[in-house]
Amino acid sequence: MSPPVGSVPVLITTDIALADAVERLRCEPEFAIDTEFHRERTYFPQLALVQLGWPGGIVLVDPLAVDIAGLAPLFDSDSTAVFHAADQDLEVLDHAVGAVPAAMYDTQVAAGFLGLSTPSLATLCERVVGVKLAKGERLTDWMARPLGAKQLDYAAADVAHLLAVRSAQLGELSELGRLQWALDEIELRRQRGRTVRVPEDAWLRIKEARSLRGRDRSVVQEVAAWRERRAAETNQPVRFVLPDMAVVTIAQRAPGTRDELAAIRGVDGRHTGQGAAEGILSAIRRGLDAPPPLTGQAPPELDRALRPAVALVTAWISQLGRDLSIDPSLLATRADIEALLRGDDDARLREGWRADLMGERIQDLVAGRAALAFEGDGQLVLEDRSRPVG
Repeated sequence: MSPPVGSVPVLITTDIALADAVERLRCEPEFAIDTEFHRERTYFPQLALVQLGWPGGIVLVDPLAVDIAGLAPLFDSDSTAVFHAADQDLEVLDHAVGAVPAAMYDTQVAAGFLGLSTPSLATLCERVVGVKLAKGERLTDWMARPLGAKQLDYAAADVAHLLAVRSAQLGELSELGRLQWALDEIELRRQRGRTVRVPEDAWLRIKEARSLRGRDRSVVQEVAAWRERRAAETNQPVRFVLPDMAVVTIAQRAPGTRDELAAIRGVDGRHTGQGAAEGILSAIRRGLDAPPPLTGQAPPELDRALRPAVALVTAWISQLGRDLSIDPSLLATRADIEALLRGDDDARLREGWRADLMGERIQDLVAGRAALAFEGDGQLVLEDRSRPVG
């Protein structure tokens, strides 16, 4: 059940009002939640507003006026937090509140199991409850105060219909026998929301750095780790501290002096002032003295004889997604397929509903007990072979 139609959102600007709202919501079986935040010019996301909705109404919590850690008791309760596209919200809340909800539901993830891929909230609301959401305030400055009436109405709309969407989805998922599939996937997303950034792994987020080897890899790990720590200390985006390409070029050239560092393309006075140059040069020296990092190594190469099977399995999973009206990326990624074919113990296709739905049939295809055939209507079908390979 959604909040009452036309209910006026209440802006919470005191700790007492927040505590009262939390106490009430802890008794609800579910509540809708969304956040507004900025992070364009900071390392840590800046939480600007938290929207909470339940059948009794909607409250908008101003984290610039209250101690937002007061939400922690709500997150620790049995009440289910209902998000749409929760990944970023979880990161923001974990940083600001120091906790994420113990139980959650994500309407966007669930929609992928109902043939809708990754729809926007506006798409879901229009499709499920017949309501068009306004878009006018999407790019507004949420850190400015006071917040205007249009901003508050826009923010409230993001939670006004989430519970109705969830209710409809639960019915559809249960009818199709996919509810547990969706809940398992949502729980994986919830757990990922608490991932801690390890500076020593920062180099893995630089695409060009992952191809480096030997000494260059050691240096890029140290320089990227220094950049990550510097960005956190100064609360600015890592790209402001040092651009990605500069990190990679520094690793390849390993400059030993300030002048050599300044000559690197992409490095200028903005990146070397206030002790930064010394920090970078120290990181380079540590990298030159260290062995290449073991983390981030590519997984064992797939047996050459099995490589053609990856394309076949990918084609079948895409067809299966169409047949079942499930986003194929929720069924399996290329990495999932390769992990299964390599025999990895932690391959997702070896466990749970994915194993039941696809794992055995993929093994049949690879072993020659089944074949993928093309039908005249453009469909692919996986069928048992009358004369299995043996």
